[in-house]
Amino acid sequence: MTSEAGVAFPYQNPAWRDVVPVTDDARLLEASVREPERFAVIFDRYFGQVHAYVARRLGTDVADDLAAETFLIAFRRRERFDRHSGAVRAWLYGIATNLIRRHRRDEVRAWRAAAKLPAPLPAGAHDDRVTALVTAQGASRDLAAALAKLNAKDREVLLLVALGQLTYDEVAAALGIAYGTVCSRLSRARRTVRAAVTNPSEDAS
Repeated sequence: MTSEAGVAFPYQNPAWRDVVPVTDDARLLEASVREPERFAVIFDRYFGQVHAYVARRLGTDVADDLAAETFLIAFRRRERFDRHSGAVRAWLYGIATNLIRRHRRDEVRAWRAAAKLPAPLPAGAHDDRVTALVTAQGASRDLAAALAKLNAKDREVLLLVALGQLTYDEVAAALGIAYGTVCSRLSRARRTVRAAVTNPSEDAS
């Protein structure tokens, strides 16, 4: 737990940890409106996941702040959560995604920088391997360049699936878009990435 998070959430009662099934996240969040200490379970359960997702997109230093801010916002807005709009995890990723958007230029700049670094990628990659390939550390120059050029909305969906490990339903809930829109954006992004991986530029090495 980061120092920022420790300051943001003073309710660290161990009695509430690991006692509520994941399927009861929504009920737990709703209960935290009356008993704020219950939010600590949500924090403990998902902070690491959200932090890792933000770190893989923007770097660890930025992730420390944005992950803590994500949960602070969630804590303050917990009374507004609508269990019918999706899972708590998707809701948290939606908040994190909104915060990441403030750093869109920095992210694209990082992908462009990665595109200039030699990092050979095996030929024959396809859609099923996109999850494994889409990381700043392991991206080839062509893959990084493709990610930098993607439409922002398409890249957002691709990275929520590939890096956040969200289901299509969760992505739809996180971004407040239709399931079919998730599918179309993801398909478009994967085509671009697949083309970059299977048809690398001649100067890549």
